[in-house]
Amino acid sequence: MAENAAHITSATFTSVPSIFEVLAQESLMGSVRPALKHAVKVLAESRPEKFGCLLRWYDEIYTGLDFILQNYYLHKYNASFAENFYDLKRFVNGASPSKNLPRRALWKSLLCLVILPYLKQKLDHWFEEARHSYNIGQQPKGQVYKQLYKMFLAVYPYVHMSWEGSLLAYQVAYMLGKISWHSPLLHLSGTKLCHAEGEEEDVSHSLPFSQLWSSASLPGKLNLVTRKALSLTAVTLSTSLSVGVFFLQFLDWWYASENNAPSLMALPVPDPPETDKDLVKTPHNVCPLCLKLRTNDTALSTSGFVFCYPCIYDYIRQHQCCPVTSYPSQQQHLIKLYPPDS
Repeated sequence: MAENAAHITSATFTSVPSIFEVLAQESLMGSVRPALKHAVKVLAESRPEKFGCLLRWYDEIYTGLDFILQNYYLHKYNASFAENFYDLKRFVNGASPSKNLPRRALWKSLLCLVILPYLKQKLDHWFEEARHSYNIGQQPKGQVYKQLYKMFLAVYPYVHMSWEGSLLAYQVAYMLGKISWHSPLLHLSGTKLCHAEGEEEDVSHSLPFSQLWSSASLPGKLNLVTRKALSLTAVTLSTSLSVGVFFLQFLDWWYASENNAPSLMALPVPDPPETDKDLVKTPHNVCPLCLKLRTNDTALSTSGFVFCYPCIYDYIRQHQCCPVTSYPSQQQHLIKLYPPDS
């Protein structure tokens, strides 16, 4: 009886995924990015000289690896990694789910799975930075740029609200059986989701790698090597994520709990940084960036150096590291210093 109940959502009963299945697979990939970023953050703060660049370029590195992984799964299983994990697959309306996705649908799926979420995340980040700069009185020079700046700050919250509202509307309509897509991105890709049928992989059309290598020209061999490297990378990522998916859930919880209760004493005290001799000789009340008397003193907790707030804020926003020690740093590491009353 228990064995039969465990397969109540299989394709034997229905080919349409439930709302719980589609939301679960979206939640899986939604938890991977912040969990991995927290792991990279711990590495970067413990070994900034080795892993600092990983934190500075995390979004771009993650997007590149995610593109390789999703491309591999869409080619092999007609599904993203999370969809395949929950035994789902994509198909084009009017075509058999057992057939491979057309090239056009595959590239549109990659666009909606990888590129558009990356752009949305960057827009959210730019909006937060622009709003903070506007609140402290920093605006771009030039009348045209200033107008565009204000327009972006005024319009983007409504764009974000409309996007979140459309996600909710799609999910409610899908739950009520009114539409076949649970997300506007899935609708935009031109595909639908169904349960995988458990078909065995057909490898009869694939020739051995050695035979392909011996009969290929030089450009063909380069193409084979590239495809083989990408395939191995995708398999490695897939295996790592499949094995560590529960560990990633734990990391996501860890990441969220630490953000709610941050502690500067959670990390070991680093060794004194190696600094430029000219900076060491500067007076204690001079900003290491502008080399002028400090105003609005602000300390950077990752290195302990004190700067003018506008100087260090702009530098951190552009470079994501301490200007003196190159330790990876974010805006939340800035600490306002208040001098004693005279």
